[in-house]
Amino acid sequence: MNFKIKHTDSFSMARAGMIETHHGKIKTPTFMPVGTSATVKGVHQRELENDINPEIILSNTYHLYLRPGSKIISKSGGIHNFMNWQRPILTDSGGFQVYSLSATRKIQEKGVKFKSHIDGSYHFFTPENAISIQKEIGADIIMSFDECTPYPCDLKYAKSSMKRTHRWLDRCFIQYNNQPQLYKYDQALFPIVQGSIYKDLRKESAEFIAKKNADGNAIGGLSVGEPIDKMYEMTEIVTNILPKERPRYLMGVGTPINILECISLGVDMFDCVIPTRNGRNGMIFTSKGTINIKNKKWESDFSVLDPDNYCFVDILYSRSYVRHLFTINEMLGKQICSLHNLAFYLWLVRESRKHILAGDFTSWKTKMVKQLDRRL
Repeated sequence: MNFKIKHTDSFSMARAGMIETHHGKIKTPTFMPVGTSATVKGVHQRELENDINPEIILSNTYHLYLRPGSKIISKSGGIHNFMNWQRPILTDSGGFQVYSLSATRKIQEKGVKFKSHIDGSYHFFTPENAISIQKEIGADIIMSFDECTPYPCDLKYAKSSMKRTHRWLDRCFIQYNNQPQLYKYDQALFPIVQGSIYKDLRKESAEFIAKKNADGNAIGGLSVGEPIDKMYEMTEIVTNILPKERPRYLMGVGTPINILECISLGVDMFDCVIPTRNGRNGMIFTSKGTINIKNKKWESDFSVLDPDNYCFVDILYSRSYVRHLFTINEMLGKQICSLHNLAFYLWLVRESRKHILAGDFTSWKTKMVKQLDRRL
């Protein structure tokens, strides 16, 4: 994997770059639609490629390990062949999913024992098998196995958790370096910075990760319920330490406003379920603000869904019609809103890149944040 910075903003830490992988180039800043189980929920690969057009998507190790199993994916020739997506893919290691199973998992130094949300069966993830599973899945970018701390958590626990994440990272790299690659392309391993909302821990973790000289680096443990200003504060601390010549990935973030603010703090890569999850619940993001399409005010609004036309659904369907689909619980309504939101998110990061290159990102971002904060 190769990363080059094309331009930096004069008034912030925002930068426009290019990641090169075997399966294609990724212009940054970028947003990765979440394809948890080798599918972006409710979206055909044809729509994803032709209408949304992301340069990279994300899948999840935990879910793919449970179903269909990494062996099945490996037999198909890797995840790109399995889901018929020949562009770059990143896999999360499953650390966040294990965190979300707090009532049914037990963390040990060796790894984490957890109970499947599907059938109640018990499984054990270690740094070693998290890397092995991801190598079998075959994503272009794979993540280290970490412990994601909850919010709130006390300083003692946050420090202990961070230290464990660092020890696990060393084991991840040993497994990564010793296990042969299964496919005819390299897989880049990204470490993950932890430390909850404690400045000293975030600084210590970022310095530890920076010394690994990895192909890229991630910031984890944010967007887990902490105040927004704390998210920005921790992100800024970390991006000031992580190597400038490597891409920075802020995991699980976030709203359109979060993304713009964190681009200005030097983040290059984002993923989040918000565009599809909120879309399935009738929330539509636009450059003028958010719309709850289920509200009665749209019942007789026969204007197009979004005149800015980020995706074919925006001018094909009216707001009244999409509201009607939600009223009768028709799945097409959820698909329409998911497609629109994904297209809008991709427009947002591409527009950010355009303004970084033009030199007016900060002024554009300030104007855009005010618009995005409206409720229509």
